Amino acid sequence: MKIAVFGAGAWGTAMASHMAARHDVLLWARDPQIVAQLTAHRENPVYLPGCPLNPQLCYTGDFAAALAHGAGEADLCVAAVPVAGLRALAQAMRAAGMRPRYLVWLCKGFEAETGLLPHTVVAETFPEVAGGSLSGPSFAKEVAQGLPAALTIASTETALCELAIDACHFGALRIYSSDDLVGVEVGGAVKNVLAIATGIGDGLGLGLNARAALVTRGLAEMTRLGVALGGKPETFMGLTGVGDLILTATGDLSRNRTVGLELAKGKPLDDVLAALGHVAEGVRCARAVRDLAHRHGVSMPITEAVCAILFDGLPARDAVEALLRRDARAEREGGDTA
Repeated sequence: MKIAVFGAGAWGTAMASHMAARHDVLLWARDPQIVAQLTAHRENPVYLPGCPLNPQLCYTGDFAAALAHGAGEADLCVAAVPVAGLRALAQAMRAAGMRPRYLVWLCKGFEAETGLLPHTVVAETFPEVAGGSLSGPSFAKEVAQGLPAALTIASTETALCELAIDACHFGALRIYSSDDLVGVEVGGAVKNVLAIATGIGDGLGLGLNARAALVTRGLAEMTRLGVALGGKPETFMGLTGVGDLILTATGDLSRNRTVGLELAKGKPLDDVLAALGHVAEGVRCARAVRDLAHRHGVSMPITEAVCAILFDGLPARDAVEALLRRDARAEREGGDTA
């Protein structure tokens, strides 16, 4: 199979290197310097330093060449850009003339300006392509190192799921399939916001009991919003719901958790993001999550608290105290309150 991966950040590079063990993979990077470094050193020194890449992986800065590489009837294009760049990438593909048959995206979040999930962004921009989301609990560095991980490919197109499994399901990487595209994408988006909350709690020294409460009640928030948007409740008990939430909320490689830890120290958000050097999708999509919750009448107090800290200048400890002052209530499975 020929596979073109668009975006040479940490996740795109890691997945391209994995797939190159069995397939003809071409990794496209916008920056010519990144292409030169990848070609010369077989390593991505900016996003995956210290992780040797598969020697079979090829690199290019030529967008048309990359698109042609993955545009065959039995081939695959992979969008490895942040949600903020997905629409522009789909538009560029559509305008290029040689349109791919299948497109998988790796990004997690809501489009900040519209509040749309990735599959809707692609459908609006590039309706001819059969698309799907590859998501789940995974740090790029560990995948690049060949450590075990399990992901879910979500699509309403059975052929695309089969193609993605063929592309990725080998070695230490296991791929499951789902037709619940909404549920998988909501889980991937909301867990980033909740990981910021957990990082804040850990940064304030609130303890492991508090962390467990935040993760559990955060899962209830995620499930409520996901079901309101059309997702299946059971999806949130799987890899792309509770699995991804646990990893992102507790793992030391989590960028969103790191944001929370630094905010707990009282650092300004702009300084935290500048020091991070990578995209933290939880910050980008927190407003969209909150606004969707308001629109659908979904209670998400943890998300509200994160937004107040991020955007309204509320001190982290004050936000925690406000959560603790909330009235007692019954716990329900999935829950309609938090």
